[in-house]
Amino acid sequence: HVLAFDHPDSTKLIDLVQQEYVSRYGDPDVTPVDPAEFAPPQGIFLVGYRDDVPVACGGWRAHATDEGSLRAGDAEIKRMFVVDGERGRGHARAMLAALERTAAEHGCGRIVLETGYKQPEAIALYRSSGYDEIEKFGVYAQDPISVCMAKELE
Repeated sequence: HVLAFDHPDSTKLIDLVQQEYVSRYGDPDVTPVDPAEFAPPQGIFLVGYRDDVPVACGGWRAHATDEGSLRAGDAEIKRMFVVDGERGRGHARAMLAALERTAAEHGCGRIVLETGYKQPEAIALYRSSGYDEIEKFGVYAQDPISVCMAKELE
């Protein structure tokens, strides 16, 4: 479902993903994020449900200008997450496919993301889905445990 970034179901999952970052890295994701960036047409935020309960989320925001390894027209994935009890059921792969599809439909030529070495399951998902490492960007450009990846869209 397409929801606002600040919808209650979205914020519930975003709070959980930030807690996940704290438990894995010691801090939440500090990348500046404006909820308006995830509103069509410059972005989107999706929430996946199982039995009317929000279990997965993810969004992308389009970049208007070149900045480091980011290119104008790139869609950057943020806040992709699946709740604990629902992992391993294909939710992340389905969410990733939906993010890629909607970004391509909005004219984005490439999809990019930042993750970290303390999220090996995320890295494995992205690699198996056709993502390659790129030069680090954003607030994590100098972070030794950060990993940035990209995939060209059809």
